[in-house]
Amino acid sequence: MNRRMLLGLAASGVLVEILGPMADALSTRSVTDLQAKVLFFDGFTVWDPRPVSTLVQEFFPGKGAAISAAWRSRQFEYNWLRIAMGKYADFWQVTQDALTFAVAQEHVELSAEKRDRLMNAFLQLKAWPDAKEALKTLKQRGLKLAFLSNLTPKMLEANIDSAGLQNLFDDLLSTDALQTYKPDPRAYQMGMDRFKLRDKREAVFVAFGGWDAAGAKSFGYPTFWNNRLKLPVEELGVRPDAIGDDLLALVKFLS
Repeated sequence: MNRRMLLGLAASGVLVEILGPMADALSTRSVTDLQAKVLFFDGFTVWDPRPVSTLVQEFFPGKGAAISAAWRSRQFEYNWLRIAMGKYADFWQVTQDALTFAVAQEHVELSAEKRDRLMNAFLQLKAWPDAKEALKTLKQRGLKLAFLSNLTPKMLEANIDSAGLQNLFDDLLSTDALQTYKPDPRAYQMGMDRFKLRDKREAVFVAFGGWDAAGAKSFGYPTFWNNRLKLPVEELGVRPDAIGDDLLALVKFLS
């Protein structure tokens, strides 16, 4: 591959995905362009939601995969639909409504006990195996760390405790404070306002969902997509600056 082709691929963003982990040093944005002081994390870049799906499978054998998929998609679709309709409900309520729909769609019964256990699973999440080491390394480098999440403050605080991540985060920013959801630009602006940033290059947004990576990039944040599910880039007209399948790749990107 000659230099002209290499630069062309880097400019298009294709190089990041072709090279995988090697792309950390060859992302679409030169690391020298970043002036990162603060890292904003979506909650699921740090917390592993897979045990929730495991519990769904336990409660609804044979239909667990379908229920989990519908629950997950409705969880976020209801965020955006409620904003579009002007009928806000917080993420806890939206999650419960999405669960009710997903179970009804599969024509199975959701007892109060099962509902409560499934909902409470979202208060007992653990960190991904790589998360704590990566966060500690970033913290030791003098970077400020903050969640910028659709989860409610209660959900953020409970999962910080559950995952043993106390004292690592400088702030927990919930979109509930504005009664909106990402990718509303006002949600991303919370980070600028809270940390009194003058330039969006002073932050890096770390997204779990491809849609969130697109929202943050569209807002203007340098964006790292923590693509743990190895999904294709969303066709929304913008691309993240770098892609990695864990938070250790983020550490390399910022090195």
